[in-house]
Amino acid sequence: MASYRMKTFWVRPLRCMTHDGDDQIAAPDLLWKASAMLLRSGPMTRVVRIRLWHVPLTSHTSYRMADGKTCDTVESVVLALDTDTGQTGWGEVCPIPGYLPAYARGVAPAVTEFAPVLFETELTGPEAAPARLREHLPGHHYAHSAADIALWDIFGQFAGLPVHALLGGLRQREFPLYHSISCLDPEEMASIAARAARDGIAQFQVKLGREGDWELDVARLARVRETVGSGPLVYGDWNCGATSLDATRVGHAVAHLDIMLEQPCRTIAECARVRDATGLPMKLDEAAHDTGSLLDGAAMGCMDAVAIKTSKFGGLSLARRARDLCEHLGVKMCIEDTWGSDIAMAAALHLAASTDPRYVMNVCDLSSYVGPRIAPYGPSRNNGRITVPEGPGLGISPDTGILGTPDMVLEG
Repeated sequence: MASYRMKTFWVRPLRCMTHDGDDQIAAPDLLWKASAMLLRSGPMTRVVRIRLWHVPLTSHTSYRMADGKTCDTVESVVLALDTDTGQTGWGEVCPIPGYLPAYARGVAPAVTEFAPVLFETELTGPEAAPARLREHLPGHHYAHSAADIALWDIFGQFAGLPVHALLGGLRQREFPLYHSISCLDPEEMASIAARAARDGIAQFQVKLGREGDWELDVARLARVRETVGSGPLVYGDWNCGATSLDATRVGHAVAHLDIMLEQPCRTIAECARVRDATGLPMKLDEAAHDTGSLLDGAAMGCMDAVAIKTSKFGGLSLARRARDLCEHLGVKMCIEDTWGSDIAMAAALHLAASTDPRYVMNVCDLSSYVGPRIAPYGPSRNNGRITVPEGPGLGISPDTGILGTPDMVLEG
């Protein structure tokens, strides 16, 4: 086992006054300043231990999507990176079977493969180590995502700053939530929408395509719109489960209801056909997974909104680049992750907190859909909104009693 002598150091957070008088972390140059202090502190900190858990997350209600996809019980992977100076960074990734090229039981082998590189890497900043891991093991974005989030958590703890301060600075503390409605009978979906509306939700994602019946999908959208009334955002999501013809027929039938469509087909070109044929706004999800696909969606005119999910891109480092590009393109974003509990949710909330509010369409409180909660005292929805965690790093404390004994421990 390699042994390194480390020097303990402290970084005092820089603060400034915002335009409205609030005392806030000063975003400009913080990442550079913290990195410079690390470099001046002597020998660099390293990760010396990796712990990994597989945690079954069970949905509180049956969750159905197009093509028979379900999320009733899905395995989440929790990662802890322990440093030789006492910090522990937490990451999480929870692939949905059949959603994207990602597999929960593929995370541990990927982590085992890049662990020697991580153990040898000096932690000079949150993006440097993930870049080395991606060079060593290209692809496997879902596995990289958990490690990337944990490294941002570590660096925030080093600097004594919340992660959002390092991602660009605090732009807003709380955000509107959307509620995702499982693809069920139209009346059941309307009842779910009514309950969510009473809780303050004003944005509704309506899952479509379970039976391949376009007229039933029209009924789903119509009943939800009737239930929530005019004003709230309602959008129908096929998760790639429709043909362009069926999606176009649905779009024409609900055009008078103020509906947005989400990822009806697998490719951006097919989604663009639907956008052109219906004239309805379009949100991309599965097909938008890197900067190239974001540029394609914008060029084809079918990306009025987009899902920026941290694990799709490979963690906060690359999701931040996607966020910055979307701000430049003027595209609204849903900032979240594919699935998961409190760690994945906290990472996405920090990214949202550092994003221009004009382009944050909504976020998702993942931990409200599943149990158990990994960090029981993490943020929860309140009147249709949720607040970013404060405190150094991700600002949450996972309960190791809930996690139990790690399924894998690697030491370097």
